[in-house]
Amino acid sequence: MKPIPFNLCGICLIVGTMIGSGIFISPKAVLEGTGAVGPCLCVWAACGVLATMGALCYAELGTMIMKSGGEYPYLMEGFGPVLAYLYSWSTIIVLKPSSFAIIALSCAEYASTPFYPGCAPPQVVTKCLAAALIITVVNCLSVKLANRVQNFFTTAKLLIIVIIVVSGIVLLAQGNTQNLRDPFAGATTSFGAIGLAFYNGLWAYDGWNQLNFITEELKNPYRNLPLAIIIGIPLVTVCYILVNIAYFSVLTPIEFLQSPAVAVTFGDRVLYPLSWIVPLFVVFSTFGAANGSCFTAGRLTYVAGREGHMVRIMSYISVKRYTPSPALIFNGLLSIIYIMPADITTLINYFSFAQWVFYGLTCLALIVMRFTRKELQRPVKVPIVIPVLVVIVSCYLVLAPIIDKPEWEYLYCTVFIVGGLLLYVPFIYYKFNWTRCIMRPLTMHLQLLLEVVPPEKTE
Repeated sequence: MKPIPFNLCGICLIVGTMIGSGIFISPKAVLEGTGAVGPCLCVWAACGVLATMGALCYAELGTMIMKSGGEYPYLMEGFGPVLAYLYSWSTIIVLKPSSFAIIALSCAEYASTPFYPGCAPPQVVTKCLAAALIITVVNCLSVKLANRVQNFFTTAKLLIIVIIVVSGIVLLAQGNTQNLRDPFAGATTSFGAIGLAFYNGLWAYDGWNQLNFITEELKNPYRNLPLAIIIGIPLVTVCYILVNIAYFSVLTPIEFLQSPAVAVTFGDRVLYPLSWIVPLFVVFSTFGAANGSCFTAGRLTYVAGREGHMVRIMSYISVKRYTPSPALIFNGLLSIIYIMPADITTLINYFSFAQWVFYGLTCLALIVMRFTRKELQRPVKVPIVIPVLVVIVSCYLVLAPIIDKPEWEYLYCTVFIVGGLLLYVPFIYYKFNWTRCIMRPLTMHLQLLLEVVPPEKTE
């Protein structure tokens, strides 16, 4: 695969993937977890700081280990193949496609809400399926096309954020500050509730690590990877805080929690008769985030296949289009499966639980390699206190909801992650011959059908 043209594309990938459905869905859940406007805004700011610290750690890792695949190569270098495999197993089978499903559900929900005023929209599975299929096809066709789609939708989502923020500033200037006058009244102090608020806030920031999935395709990653992080994540943080303040300039906390789609309700009250532009641009925003998620998910599956931790066909590349089409198609099919029974809030909670396990382990790998891999060059080197803080916060985010409100689903999630060893031992560690006999003819048929070749033949 060829390097992608940077500066705009790299920043657009980070900003375009982070600003998706989260800022239009998570505000309700963050307010539920904090109970008041003040703590809600503090959580949004703290999430931005945490995302920036995590991204700085990933900037060091990405310029030290020049491999695509996100956390996968870092866990491989820091802790060995078993943990790297468990990450790839969990992320490829559950985390990435469920994230894609959440965004597709959000896209469909916002597309339907304006047509059903005063009530929740009906089942939108067919719209979700269409969105997932279109995005997968776009990413299979061309890397350049996927980048152009990402740039266009990033521009669109920044435009709607500017519209919301400017509207909020005008309303505040007119004296609509009643919801911000006593911001900490009624605040919640529950250990687990704050943890869940952080889960939902951090879901909106998820995507800060997306460039690490395509390190091998970046031009001049030593410069452009940290530059995109320094520009992109603070920009998103400021946007999120200002958008929430704008929401509170119109909606009381009770109205905020009762709204089926906060941004649409805001638009109906402030922008009428042009309120239709809010759901339209929110659909653009979620579509762009889904495109970025699909783009990077395919690269993880591709790298895992190349390393032998997924079936070999996943590492093959299209002869004509230079895209990892088998990996992209596999991710798209799994996402469609997750869309069918999906509940957005539940998916966010369990997605965040598992994801922050691996974020914490990756930053721990950075600390470990400071002592075990001193020979590696580090063009970017962050103070060690930053990965230490990220590891501590990761432990809190993983343990707080379990301690406050234990549920079987957390155990199921853990069992699923560890259960990957049942496949690792026979298929990867021992490499039984009978598995190769089964996979060889299947790989050959898929290779002919999809017109793909092993990656080394495209160099």
